[in-house]
Amino acid sequence: MSGDNGKGADEDVVIIGAGAAGIAAARRLQAIRPDLSILLLEAGDRLGGRAWTVGLPGASDIALDLGCGWLHGARTNAWTAIAEKVGLTVDRTPAPWNGGRRLQRDGVDIHAAQEAIGGYFERLDSHEGDDTDLAAMLEPGNAWNGQIRAIGTYITGAELERSSVVDYNRYDPGPGPDWRVRQGYGTLISLYGRPVPARLGVEVRRIDHRHAGRIGIETNQGVLSARAVLVTVSTNMLAAEKIAFDPPLPDKTEAAARLPLGLADKLFLGLAHPQALPADTHMLGSISRGATGTYQLRPLGAGVVEAYFAGDLAHDLEREGRDAAFSFAADELAAEFGADIRRELSLVAISAWAAAPHIGGSYSYAEPGASDLRGVLAAPHDGRIFFAGEACSYSRYSTAHGAYDTGIAAAELLAASLSKNP
Repeated sequence: MSGDNGKGADEDVVIIGAGAAGIAAARRLQAIRPDLSILLLEAGDRLGGRAWTVGLPGASDIALDLGCGWLHGARTNAWTAIAEKVGLTVDRTPAPWNGGRRLQRDGVDIHAAQEAIGGYFERLDSHEGDDTDLAAMLEPGNAWNGQIRAIGTYITGAELERSSVVDYNRYDPGPGPDWRVRQGYGTLISLYGRPVPARLGVEVRRIDHRHAGRIGIETNQGVLSARAVLVTVSTNMLAAEKIAFDPPLPDKTEAAARLPLGLADKLFLGLAHPQALPADTHMLGSISRGATGTYQLRPLGAGVVEAYFAGDLAHDLEREGRDAAFSFAADELAAEFGADIRRELSLVAISAWAAAPHIGGSYSYAEPGASDLRGVLAAPHDGRIFFAGEACSYSRYSTAHGAYDTGIAAAELLAASLSKNP
């Protein structure tokens, strides 16, 4: 247990969920209200939530991020400065979409695809009027719609028909390039959470706010009480009412249901001979179909391939299992580099976020017409129950620094409320 302060039943503040938002909120409260007793409850067995770093067997200096991996908008991303403050290394190698290395594929088809993709995103950016879904911006019959669909799933974790154009256009991760933490984004967030009193393996099942004064928190390990509660669990958990509110909070449940988690899974493949592939180079599995992976070849020079699957393809591969995901990736790599590449590959690590019991997906998207519900989800209830997480951010949803920002905002609102009601 990280910073465990025992199993006291009474706290000033209980924070539910030890991901980026919960940890950021706890650290902010520790700074601005050191008089408060704070307890972080996490249903899983580690800090970090959807930030999760694992090691590469036999290589102590290489970290693999099974969850978030890029410091998006790195110059203004709060985690960049935190990484440097705690002694981790920020790698400034450009991401492929920021001018980094892409696998060189020449030909008329590549240029035609790039033109079609550019045109699609121009139509999204210029959309006015009522909200619609991302598929509505496709040109019927365009030969490159498959590739556009693939890129759309990487952005939202869901197929184009499910995602809001208005929400897409509100997304703004901040200025600057996208960088990485060499020791892992998950390492960074869990390290930042260590000074917070926390209990792992604690599942919150019911929040009783029927009475003025203290709030009851029923868990699988007993009952706690708090003056204020901050809920940072995923929208899929809220929508499924894994935590019951008594009395119910239907506005939160309904907002969460229309801001569901998309799915993006990662598969790391080991390379027997790293020089077989170029370092820090990006490759799209197929340039013509939607059900394809995107691949980072030897990220940070490591002897691995990072495969990324999203949307329906990710759901299918999760259901089919590790061998199916490995075979799919090996087939796409063999189509580019030849059949001999298969002998180089081994399965190192794989995520399955849809099956993660206390999370249920990767990052939130808004259904058409639901973007404004991010504000509904974030709004405090009765000055005692507060909410944070990436889904509460209008412009930085789906990111760890968006989660951080909402955690800071919720912590400050919570501290102000307790000051008014000592």
